[in-house]
Amino acid sequence: MKELINNTKNIYMLGIGGIGMSALAKYFRQKSKKVAGYDRNPSSITKDLECRGISIHYEDSVAEIPETFLDKNDTLVVYTPAIPSDHGELNYFLKNEFKVFKRSEILGIITEQYNSICIAGTHGKTTVTTMITWLIYKANIPCLSFMGGISKNFNDNFLYHENPQYVVAEADEFDRSFLKLHPDIAVITSVDSDHLDVYKNYTAIKESFNSFVKLLPNNGKLIIKYDALPILNHNHNNLIIYTYSLENRNSDYYAKNIRRVDDYYTFDVVTPTTIIKNLTLSHPGLLNIENALAAIAVATQLGISEKDIKENLKDFKGSQRRFDIIYKNKNIIYIDDYAHHPRELETFISSVRDLYPHKKVTGIFQPHLYSRTRDFASEFAESLSKLDSLILLDIYPAREEPIPNVSSKIIFDKVKLTEKTLLNKHELIDYLKNINTDILLTMGAGDISNFVNPIYQLLVSKYEKNS
Repeated sequence: MKELINNTKNIYMLGIGGIGMSALAKYFRQKSKKVAGYDRNPSSITKDLECRGISIHYEDSVAEIPETFLDKNDTLVVYTPAIPSDHGELNYFLKNEFKVFKRSEILGIITEQYNSICIAGTHGKTTVTTMITWLIYKANIPCLSFMGGISKNFNDNFLYHENPQYVVAEADEFDRSFLKLHPDIAVITSVDSDHLDVYKNYTAIKESFNSFVKLLPNNGKLIIKYDALPILNHNHNNLIIYTYSLENRNSDYYAKNIRRVDDYYTFDVVTPTTIIKNLTLSHPGLLNIENALAAIAVATQLGISEKDIKENLKDFKGSQRRFDIIYKNKNIIYIDDYAHHPRELETFISSVRDLYPHKKVTGIFQPHLYSRTRDFASEFAESLSKLDSLILLDIYPAREEPIPNVSSKIIFDKVKLTEKTLLNKHELIDYLKNINTDILLTMGAGDISNFVNPIYQLLVSKYEKNS
């Protein structure tokens, strides 16, 4: 398989604008391949890819495929599971017997070639992946990384090195994609119920994560959040297992002496061999201290020094859409986050509350997927009820067709707030012109991200026009 990729000149990608697909596209460009692809909509990601010399079109049409990529003997086709089974271009390639692979299969081939660090979990994996990548990079260790978000330190979701000592990869549980990877070190940040359209029940999710753990070689290393430890059936392959937790002293890595300094935190980390004192995490949120513990656990296992960890952790800027402070002045703070699962929302809102106590918190949430809305309507309502005020938008369907009687209203009706509003997303900006709040949050995995800049511009206009 490695030879197949190395010997193929053309890479055609279906869903090229996805966060995982775009990182692969950049990898192939660095390998001097010709790369082209299809995506449903233009975005900042596709614009970046086009600036790198990658041809992209936005209509499902075989006629739009560049002629060079119609040579099945010299073209490898990669697609994301978000592409529907009736997609015209995908079916053309399948019917004409092109070499067609899922994104996870290609990433699996890449991770098989190197010492691989694979980060899995229903929440937190993007921040942990970017944090690990940053600590390795700053320690001057050659590294190749496929990140599930845009790192603010790199302004990219991809880090390239021609001869990497390690490859870092975010391991996505959707569609059981992470089971194609070849980890030498695995991280599991959380195992909660999600993607029930794929897994059907929580038992199947736990079984899938156990299968992921089994991918580790004999005496491989597993770094797992302490609360997730019960999902393991047994110690597969004589693994070396380390646990981490925010403050649970039964863990191998935990934080203590946590102090808030302005918007940030200083803390000590207890490791199996020492205590690293007075670490500063400039990226806000208590949840990110826990994410940092996972990254620190990996860094210490790689032999990165305490000095490097301390110096470089404080310079970690986070990822776009992960506790992303977009605007701040004396009147209002606006934070954007990718949270799209009830547990993520609860953790994010609680972190905001901890950082800004006694402030009025207004959240704008866009549910992602009809199936997830149906399966977790009560849990979503419970998490969103921790706000002071809620603006709930229509469901972002992503890859799904509508489900009868499933809409945002099934969440809305369960939310225990007197101050709540149900809006079409096209009404949002006008509605926000008269908003009165201390903290404004946008939350969701859909196209709510398209509103981040308009909201920022609105706040600048409102609060700075007379300053």
